[in-house]
Amino acid sequence: MADLRSEDLKRVITRFYERLTEYRHAIDELNVYPVPDGDTGTNMALTVGSVVEALDGARTMTEVARAVSHGSLMGARGNSGVILSQILRGMTEVIDGRDVLDVAALAEALRRGSDGAYGAVMRPVEGTILTVAREAADAAAEAVTEVGDDLGAFWRRVYDRAVDALRRTPEMLPVLAQAGVVDAGGAGLLLLLAAFCEIAGDAEVELPEQLLRAHAHLERLEETTGDPDVADLRYEVMFFLDADDEGVERLRRRWAELGGSIVVVGGGGTYNCHIHTDHIGPAIEAAVEVGRPRDIRVTDLQEEVEAREHHRPELPPEIAAAQVGVVAVAAGEGLMRIFRSLGAQAVVGGGQSMNPSTLDLLETVEHVPAAAVVLLPDNKNIVPVARQIADLTSKPVQVVPTRSVPEGLAAMFGYDPSLRTDDPAEAVEATAEAMAAAAADVRCGEVTRAVRDATVDGTSISEGDYLALVDGAIVGTAETPEGALRLVVDELIDPVTERLTLYVGAGIDRGSAEAAVAGLGLDGIDVEILDGGQPLYPYLVAAE
Repeated sequence: MADLRSEDLKRVITRFYERLTEYRHAIDELNVYPVPDGDTGTNMALTVGSVVEALDGARTMTEVARAVSHGSLMGARGNSGVILSQILRGMTEVIDGRDVLDVAALAEALRRGSDGAYGAVMRPVEGTILTVAREAADAAAEAVTEVGDDLGAFWRRVYDRAVDALRRTPEMLPVLAQAGVVDAGGAGLLLLLAAFCEIAGDAEVELPEQLLRAHAHLERLEETTGDPDVADLRYEVMFFLDADDEGVERLRRRWAELGGSIVVVGGGGTYNCHIHTDHIGPAIEAAVEVGRPRDIRVTDLQEEVEAREHHRPELPPEIAAAQVGVVAVAAGEGLMRIFRSLGAQAVVGGGQSMNPSTLDLLETVEHVPAAAVVLLPDNKNIVPVARQIADLTSKPVQVVPTRSVPEGLAAMFGYDPSLRTDDPAEAVEATAEAMAAAAADVRCGEVTRAVRDATVDGTSISEGDYLALVDGAIVGTAETPEGALRLVVDELIDPVTERLTLYVGAGIDRGSAEAAVAGLGLDGIDVEILDGGQPLYPYLVAAE
């Protein structure tokens, strides 16, 4: 193949999505921190899933390029999704307007994608997806003068250089070397380059499995007995499956072990499949084993229920009439209620386990009645997504880059819904400054549970340990959530601490939380215990 055409490019994106679906959990496992977060593989797969949807109906190269650009922008989830979207959008700047893509155009597209990714990151760090993108672009530039119009040779050189760059990421980032993994985002990008090799280069690609190192722990699922309570299952997984009748029966049997509300209908080699489950990866992998799943959709049912509440029309009059509104991100009915009680016009369901997309935030900003909006992402992985909103809406938007829910709640104490000026842009800027100052007055701690074995900053962590985190850094581990809470509080309080607010997560009853606080011996410090209901984090703590 000497040139790449629009249909070829669509096949590349589809193959990239298939690879991400297959390896999403392996890439998730490469995350350095052992906390349950907005995992890289999942976020990249969801981002590219939006691209695949946007490609439906695109025919010309221009239509394909614009669908990739728009789909990746609207579907970007988490930091990895945002960076990937910038790479894809940078590439489409070169692709748009051409009929075919030769080696020179593809090299230029890779360079534009790399430059776009670096430009999107405030403090670029080598040893990440940025490095893999840059070295792939370097290899492409060199190959232009050496391989002629041979797309197969071109993509093989690009891919091989990317593998080498990914292999060397632990040499550039000590935290990767300490954890014994390569960069997760770089691993995800490698799958895009592999897809180009397979489709444009018409070559089989053997992925470096030793670098991807999946640790899915699927054996635990075999210990499950009895039928799950469908009402408690968190995710809805749907897709079309191309498979024969025997394969479909194998899928049904496997799914019976993984969830409920199972519907598999169709015939003639194509089936529409639906399941409620807590095990997204294995549910999709079961389909991959028997056929070809496509148009995969995953919905967080808990987030969907919580997200419906942010459209409530019954805002208090003073909040509904505010010139500057606040949109926050939180998971947990209690936390969402607290944000609203403090004046938030809307709360988007999401957080560590499921990052909202650019489109989720954009739709909410457009929906609220305020003329201008302050965004509180309340999670470091959501900050880069929130920063994109100002360029996508006519409303003036300011982001207060809160990295935890307690920090976001503290920021609300700087919010004045009565502030009004002749220029909404001035009002929202002043509001954001006041809210940022309020957020800076607190220190934040979290208690969560390790989801994998790891070594972080010299601390050996075992799966199942309760982790004590203060301002995002692990300060110790414990066998119980109460033990980790003590470590957090010991690190947070100092002679000038006057107040401690404890947000209690799902699964911790009020009595246990009160007993835990009583055992801390916090004489002279005002302690307030609030029901947050947040998943994954038994305790969130704010110290003032």
